Amino acid sequence: MGATMIEKLIRRNTGSETACAGDIVTVSVDRVMIHDIFIPFVAEKFREMGFTRVWDPDKIVLIYDHLVPASQLDDSRHHRIGDAFAAEQGLTHVHRSDGICHQLMTEAGYVRPGDVVFGTDSHTTTYGCVGAFSSGIGYTEMASILGTGTLWVRIPETIRVVVDGHLPPHVTSKDVILRLIGDLGADGASYCALEFAGSCVEELSVASRMTMANMAVEAGAKCALFVPDEKTAAYCRMELGEAERSLAADADAHYIRTVHYRAEDLVPVLACPSQVDKIRPVSELEGLPIDQVFLGSCTNGRLEDLMCAAEILKGGHVAPFVKLIVTPASRQVYLDALANGTMEILQRAGAIITHPGCGLCCGRTGGILTDGERVVATNNRNFLGRMGTNKVEIYLASPATAAASALAGKITQAR
Repeated sequence: MGATMIEKLIRRNTGSETACAGDIVTVSVDRVMIHDIFIPFVAEKFREMGFTRVWDPDKIVLIYDHLVPASQLDDSRHHRIGDAFAAEQGLTHVHRSDGICHQLMTEAGYVRPGDVVFGTDSHTTTYGCVGAFSSGIGYTEMASILGTGTLWVRIPETIRVVVDGHLPPHVTSKDVILRLIGDLGADGASYCALEFAGSCVEELSVASRMTMANMAVEAGAKCALFVPDEKTAAYCRMELGEAERSLAADADAHYIRTVHYRAEDLVPVLACPSQVDKIRPVSELEGLPIDQVFLGSCTNGRLEDLMCAAEILKGGHVAPFVKLIVTPASRQVYLDALANGTMEILQRAGAIITHPGCGLCCGRTGGILTDGERVVATNNRNFLGRMGTNKVEIYLASPATAAASALAGKITQAR
């Protein structure tokens, strides 16, 4: 029997020719990411375990993105501890407010096709967009990797997701992944790999694939995987060799389930409060008044997302009494959007543009809402209390739906 993509990745990493789903193996880690929220706990556990030196300082990336700028007194403690640990261990890959961790890991070239990567954040699944096995872990597991460079994992079984055809206008990869999460359920892919394929998937940009890989964890997935192709190669600034091309699953690989979509049948959707798998078409909710729109996060804060919104907002203005908050995913995204005129369009439309970072998505700063307010947001979670009080209603949407709703002052489908 043939191998799935995750089985091939693990075999390549471990040197095993027979490793398959369900096996427990020890992998050699190619890269790790630690963000500012977890660095004090990782450093403490690292020392508790008796380690004094990290296994490879070049393979560790420390990113300050959740707590910048500091909005609470304790936030700066995380930064002080992070700086001290980086100096002590000789870490050279430290990003202070350069952008959101999941954007930077691929944008800065830290993750390549075929890599095995772990991060202290559940949305580490994002890096599957370039064909890497990436998954979120806790600070105890991260501390053990820092000391040993290895981690044991159970190879996940795979759900294959095939999307064929061409997406209709104003239907994006965000709508695709929300539809999938709604169909699978929030636990429908628990500890599974989601392997994406099909002619529509091949048409998607790497940025669009990032959106889908990012939200795979909202269905419980251990990882999400896209076969590396020429778009991947261009994005990673590399040439694909036989090793990367061979990561594609075999025709006779075993899947526990296959889900198939015809792209032309998909429509813009929303995840309704307060569950990510509570999916409804935008058309069914049109006219519902809103107080705020958020465009950003590691899910939809990339250049193509900002450009999509700008195309809809151009020549118009945000509705009265509605706030449109735009948070680029990185400094580079901000600069690129500035250079091609996207930022000017957003500014003239009345957007409030913030520094790159997690901010409002993680409910830390930059537009927190209060009781009775309703927000249309392009991030990945709408749990109670996520972006303010537990009486805030969060609707997750694509950048196109978000922009159209900002103009109308109510939930609206882009047309």
